[in-house]
Amino acid sequence: MARVLKAATASAVGLFPRLQTPVPTVRTFSMSLSSHQVAGPVWNLGRLNHVAVAVPDLEKAKAFYKNVLGAQVGETVPLPEHGVSVVFVNLGNTKMELLHPLGNDSPIAGFLQKNKAGGMHHICIEVDNINAAVMNLKEKKIRILSEEAKIGAHGKPVIFLHPKDCGGVLVELEQV
Repeated sequence: MARVLKAATASAVGLFPRLQTPVPTVRTFSMSLSSHQVAGPVWNLGRLNHVAVAVPDLEKAKAFYKNVLGAQVGETVPLPEHGVSVVFVNLGNTKMELLHPLGNDSPIAGFLQKNKAGGMHHICIEVDNINAAVMNLKEKKIRILSEEAKIGAHGKPVIFLHPKDCGGVLVELEQV
């Protein structure tokens, strides 16, 4: 048994060469700000608010989540300023946002042209100070897809971060 374990460990280390590399020592230090220095904007990332899914047939999607999965499904809400109709599906610990294009100029219409069956469009994460988050993220060279926050489906300010700066995921930040 010990021989098998030793051989398995050796082959695992071969698969993960980083495991052979010694871990550098990390030293921490604190620095107090003098009275004339100003700290950067302060904001905190909160919980996952929702996962948005673009759907080609909103009524069919609503029926699936309500009748097949037994979820609480809200009413359809048109958001012309965003070019979408939305339906929220309550999942208890978070929500899904079903997105359907509202007009031909909708960003969701373009998404559905590329993804005929629909699919995940974005994730939404709550923040406690959206203006500070925008300032801080711009300093970090993260692209924001609009000049300023817009009012989202929950009636709160939202912004979207460019997916190329977020590991290929369109990220929405929502003020709580």
